[in-house]
Amino acid sequence: MAKKDYFFRYLTIIKALRRMKVASYEEIYDFMKSEAELNDYLCAISSRTFQRDLNEIRSLFKVDIQYDFSLKVYQIIDDQQNEMNNRMLESIDTINSLKMVTDVSKYMFFEKRLAHGTQHFYGLLHAIKGRLIINLVYQKFLDDEPTERFVAPLALKEAKGRWYLLAREQSGTRIKTFGLDRIFDFEITPKRFDYPQNFDVDEIFRFCFGVINPDGAEPEEIRLSFDFEQGKYIKSYPIHESQTILADNEEGLRISLKLLITYDLIMEILSYGDSVSIISPEKLIKKVVNIHCSAIRKSTGSKEILA
Repeated sequence: MAKKDYFFRYLTIIKALRRMKVASYEEIYDFMKSEAELNDYLCAISSRTFQRDLNEIRSLFKVDIQYDFSLKVYQIIDDQQNEMNNRMLESIDTINSLKMVTDVSKYMFFEKRLAHGTQHFYGLLHAIKGRLIINLVYQKFLDDEPTERFVAPLALKEAKGRWYLLAREQSGTRIKTFGLDRIFDFEITPKRFDYPQNFDVDEIFRFCFGVINPDGAEPEEIRLSFDFEQGKYIKSYPIHESQTILADNEEGLRISLKLLITYDLIMEILSYGDSVSIISPEKLIKKVVNIHCSAIRKSTGSKEILA
């Protein structure tokens, strides 16, 4: 059996249990069989092979699947790489969809504004895992020419459809973000660095929307109100993991967020137009009002604000 068939099988088991929550071996097998027929993979496995698959899934994907003897069902007990596994499942679904039809361009339409830089993934991950300094050729948006800098690469982070390298320059201690789409080139040097102890990307960006994390700033409770229609989208696709619902009725949706007030967050709020109202804090209200007033003046050529 080809390795791709094993890989497909492991991910399909995870997919089945995420969808059904709890399932018997027979139910999982039927789900795998239908997925295999649809995507042209081999999926004939015995109960013994299934048990070996569970061990491989635990080892490769850090997903612990256990059997409940009283209910005679399997369920996911622990998923340590939830987001990464989600992406792999999404990728497999996309690839399988592309294989279904000869001329896929008639049926699937992809975003044309994708940020570049994913070609750097392999080399950067190699440097991160190997604790190797890289010579980065990088150009900021406002710079006329790219510059070289030696950095210790620590992690890769995605935000708003773009990927960023989190790294510490040799000349300083502050962790900076570098957009992968603005990396012209990089060279992995043989010089090693000590990976910082207790470095936790989730904790560093816990109260951030995007990748801007201003020094010394404290997160604040932000309250927003959305009209009924927009509220449906906000519930299905939360703005941030800290989002909690304060009110949800025919008048609309009111939520609370705990975030740093940054440019990225303000741009996100502005993107909702007149379907959102800022309840608090006052300084966020003032920032957004000033931006709207400035936009009106630039559009009308007048210093007076139209009623």
